[in-house]
Amino acid sequence: MRVIGVAIDVPEPWGSYLNRCRAQAGDPQAEYVPTHLTLLPPTEIGDDAEPVVERHLAQVAARHAGFSLLLRGTGTFRPITDVVFVAVAAGISECERLAADVRSGPLEREIKYPYHPHITVAQDVPQPALDQVFTDLAGFEVRFDVVGFRLFVHNGDSRWRPRRDFALTA
Repeated sequence: MRVIGVAIDVPEPWGSYLNRCRAQAGDPQAEYVPTHLTLLPPTEIGDDAEPVVERHLAQVAARHAGFSLLLRGTGTFRPITDVVFVAVAAGISECERLAADVRSGPLEREIKYPYHPHITVAQDVPQPALDQVFTDLAGFEVRFDVVGFRLFVHNGDSRWRPRRDFALTA
């Protein structure tokens, strides 16, 4: 079995900046998880399923056009989960449609919470750290073009490794 995930990378210099903010909040995942917007959360697949999954993701990418994503301000999932995130202010519907398409066919699965596109910047850290990163990034704003998404593989060593990029070509 393998664990995969599918995400939109946050480009530089903003990806590194948000990752540093996550690390400063004391979030240990900052070391292992690149800054991203999740389309498919961690999902187990059989070792022989990878070619089928990659074909599916290539077909998904071919059905979607690139789009503009605006990140602005912060939000939180507290008290449900101890998460602070940078909010998606524009490009929400495009992310929702893309995520739903990714999670179809061989990757169809139930998700624990309703899909809400966001960029996690602190998770499972003490409340004061959550409050601080929430305040520090409240004025954060950046717009960038989403031209594709990435398949990641988790090999059991806590790190997510890029496996393949898929360009949005519709």
